[in-house]
Amino acid sequence: MTRFVIDPPTLVRLVAQSVTLPASHHLVAPNILRTRALAILLTQVRDGTLDQRDALALHERMTALKVRLLGDRVSRRTAWDLAIAHGWDDLADAEYVAVTQLQADELVAGDAQLAERATGLVAVATFDELTLP
Repeated sequence: MTRFVIDPPTLVRLVAQSVTLPASHHLVAPNILRTRALAILLTQVRDGTLDQRDALALHERMTALKVRLLGDRVSRRTAWDLAIAHGWDDLADAEYVAVTQLQADELVAGDAQLAERATGLVAVATFDELTLP
């Protein structure tokens, strides 16, 4: 069993491409995952690249996808410590790195800034690695 932390762009890509993950792969993320992913869809609707009906269908698929969401005290404190140690202005990236450190094997980051920040702190996998058995 491999546990992957996924970020919002990865979640959107998984459902938009109707990817079926191997049974041995388990998804984990901070509580903010689905809200941030929905914000990506809202941006796409507002800029005209995605129809609202399609966005809401993707939202339903995001909701149905089995992801263990975490927001416990230890995860939040670890995120705080990471942000302080690395001079990050926001806790969002730190939350993904923290959950990876505490609960997962690898992070799949569709967001380039998150991938860059996570490199050297946790194992970073590609989207393709997530989809392979």
